[in-house]
Amino acid sequence: MMVSRVRGVFEKWGGTIALDVENPANTTVDVSIEAASINTKDAQRDAHLRSADFLDVENYPTITFKSTAVEITGENTARLHGDLTIRGVTRPVTLDVTYNGSAKSPWGSVSYGFSASTTINREDWGLTWNAALETGGWLVGKEVRIDIELELVQVAEQEKVAA
Repeated sequence: MMVSRVRGVFEKWGGTIALDVENPANTTVDVSIEAASINTKDAQRDAHLRSADFLDVENYPTITFKSTAVEITGENTARLHGDLTIRGVTRPVTLDVTYNGSAKSPWGSVSYGFSASTTINREDWGLTWNAALETGGWLVGKEVRIDIELELVQVAEQEKVAA
């Protein structure tokens, strides 16, 4: 909204992130998100976001991101380039990524932490619904900020094959 920021999450998603620790530029990401799993903690708003005015989950149940390149920009930073598909429209996006570190658990697995963010114009994906405000301006802003906090847990090759 133009008056205040609305925060939300997609609660159901999955995919594959093949992290190349030795050569991070070779890392690949392929993620699918269930569009209907949007949750802004307001049932009426969430229903509107699921409708044909916005995500149109009946016709486009999945949002996808598939990486195309990783550009290393610093010791712990990179740009993740990829194709984001929303409502059947695919457009390139770039996420700014920060590597937050790694740790070994008491059970022997290694976890890697990352933060990523980007800002998109929702209208580039056909999300154009809006309503004029009595005071001027629009109800819904064009910019959508995407923030991701991710912890990856390394799995053994045997687990990858079985999955």
